[in-house]
Amino acid sequence: MNHDDFKFEPIRGLPEELPAGEVILWQGSPNPLRLAKDALGLNWVIGYFVVLAIWRVGVSAVELPLNAAMGHGIPFLIAGLIVGLLLVGIATIQARSTVYTLTNKRVCMRIGAALTMTLNLPYVCIGSAQAAVRKSGFGTVTFQLSGETRLSYLMTWPHVRPWYFSRTQPAFRAIPDAARVAAIFADAAQTRVSEPKVSRIDPDHGQIGIVAAE
Repeated sequence: MNHDDFKFEPIRGLPEELPAGEVILWQGSPNPLRLAKDALGLNWVIGYFVVLAIWRVGVSAVELPLNAAMGHGIPFLIAGLIVGLLLVGIATIQARSTVYTLTNKRVCMRIGAALTMTLNLPYVCIGSAQAAVRKSGFGTVTFQLSGETRLSYLMTWPHVRPWYFSRTQPAFRAIPDAARVAAIFADAAQTRVSEPKVSRIDPDHGQIGIVAAE
């Protein structure tokens, strides 16, 4: 029997139907292994246990033959493997529960493995964006919020730019083809922010005027 934890979503990754005139331009999720490396420090953890194993072998080799000393490093390697698998498991759970969405009007992030929440960031609330792209094509697109908009670093981690605590910057982490996603965002944001909007400027006489969107 299949269970879908997000069956209540009318559209995948979104808590409600899209308003008239809004369309999805891109949707994606983090790559689990890349997320484990970028957000959970998988490479550093494995390296730490490898160094411990080498150190233990070196210490034991002073009193024991090399073959026997090498056996003393095996427990550290096994521990590193177990911890590494746990980190990959955590990253996989995070990735499977995450959906990043770009529409022609906003950035949406459905995040959270245990406590799921959806962030809606209209383009007019985003001051700038940065893309860090690796040779493999995987990368992170970070959004710097403008004005007084604030997000909790702990509530949105690991879907944030690392170490920016005071002004948390939400991010699409470990996504494939990050350069293309950044280009989609740039085009959509530029169109949305510069899009004229109609507003009433003289309610007494029923006149309307066209002003640039903020």
